[in-house]
Amino acid sequence: MKVLVVGDGHSAIHEVAVANALDELGHEVRSFYWFSYFVSPNRLGRFWQRIQNKFLLGPALIKLNSDLVLAAREFKPDLVFVYRGTHVYSHTISAIKNSVFDCVVCGYNNDDPFANGHSRLLWRHFLKSTPVYDLMFAYRHHNLIDFRNIGAKQVELLRSWYLPESNFPMDLTDDDKPHYECDVVFIGHFENDGRLQMLEEIARNGFNLRLYGPPYEWNHLLRKSEVLKHLAPVRLVWGEEYNKALCGAKISLCFFSKLNRDSYTRRCFEIPATGTLMLSEYSDDVASLYTEGEETDYFRNKEELLLKISRYIGNESLRCRVAAGGRKRVIEDGHDIVSRMKTVLDHVSTLKSKAEN
Repeated sequence: MKVLVVGDGHSAIHEVAVANALDELGHEVRSFYWFSYFVSPNRLGRFWQRIQNKFLLGPALIKLNSDLVLAAREFKPDLVFVYRGTHVYSHTISAIKNSVFDCVVCGYNNDDPFANGHSRLLWRHFLKSTPVYDLMFAYRHHNLIDFRNIGAKQVELLRSWYLPESNFPMDLTDDDKPHYECDVVFIGHFENDGRLQMLEEIARNGFNLRLYGPPYEWNHLLRKSEVLKHLAPVRLVWGEEYNKALCGAKISLCFFSKLNRDSYTRRCFEIPATGTLMLSEYSDDVASLYTEGEETDYFRNKEELLLKISRYIGNESLRCRVAAGGRKRVIEDGHDIVSRMKTVLDHVSTLKSKAEN
């Protein structure tokens, strides 16, 4: 199958991972990444490009869409996979479908464009295009209904994934241990949902805590906290360093984004894949993926969080057994990127078969 993967192109865990997985499955893959449309060698040009990229208008966006149609006409893909199509016009999707015979165009987005708090300006092209896509993949269950309500032709659930080459158990070197070893780690963004207060309680109870995330979200809060100020400044970690930060912890926490109305998140797969024990905020959804106390564990409030941290820090054999159960489950249930892309291709094949009949 010939597949054109479309997206921003900056993220190795999103659209780039999709392209790599499809290539690994033996398909002919080309990518169309639009980040290059918003770069300029001079200061004034960069300012103008940032404006266009932020407000999704202007000549760069027009050229991007025109070039995308030309790329599809030249390549003649069987499938166009658009990741987070904020920059793609509805008439661009229509033009691709009208000019490339038997081409299926599908979309996917890891954020929740229907949630309160997200800019409607950001999602206007994506939501307008939804009825034009042949197939829309939803990241979370409630988005299945949301997409259908605005006219999506077909919607299927596609959960996020982990990357086996990036998320795996590793032994830290003697040089790495002082930088990453800890009792508890949290890697993620800040939301005003009580997570700061929970992290303070963890530190207040004497556990060795590490924190990584966007510094512009965390640092000013940490500096105001008597028990967490020693963690500032925090920083983002990616790739190999992200894996080291997970593997260096005895327990890795998982909070859900309330802004995205999440009931699971990507780290629900990345953490168990490293062989580290995941202690996650509870939801019925994530509890359907892992057995509590056998493959991972959950907390429903601050008291339960502290109780379970104490239990697992104090019982290494239990912690290792549950962590191993989580890794076994995430592998056996196929939460890796290649398995996810097999699911995408199965849905596309079914769609094509129905069209032929």
